[in-house]
Amino acid sequence: QVQLVESGGGLVQAGGSLRLSCAASGRTFSRISIGWFRQVPGMEREFVAAISWIGLTYYEDSVKGRFTLSRDNAKNTVDLQMNSLKPEDTAVYYCAAGSTALLSKPSSRDFGSWGQGTQVTVSS
Repeated sequence: QVQLVESGGGLVQAGGSLRLSCAASGRTFSRISIGWFRQVPGMEREFVAAISWIGLTYYEDSVKGRFTLSRDNAKNTVDLQMNSLKPEDTAVYYCAAGSTALLSKPSSRDFGSWGQGTQVTVSS
């Protein structure tokens, strides 16, 4: 089992930045793939970005060039640096963990463990 805790959400103006962090425990971190998803009330959960344990990264087209993933295996964390934020980025952001190598663009089905989420609000 993998336990996940997200942090770093908040309220920012359009064009601003936030850095989200996903802290993992309960499994060898170097063999865990981490995904980020977001959800707006009343809408389906949307893939944002992911980094696999073999080093592959994926970004949804709407965030490519603005969001950047990084992982620190010593700290068991994966960060999502979000720049040039837009109002449409407003959502609850969740990190998720799985054991697959993510050889293709992942979906929520590739992840078995989920954090509680952190709210990101971007004002116009």
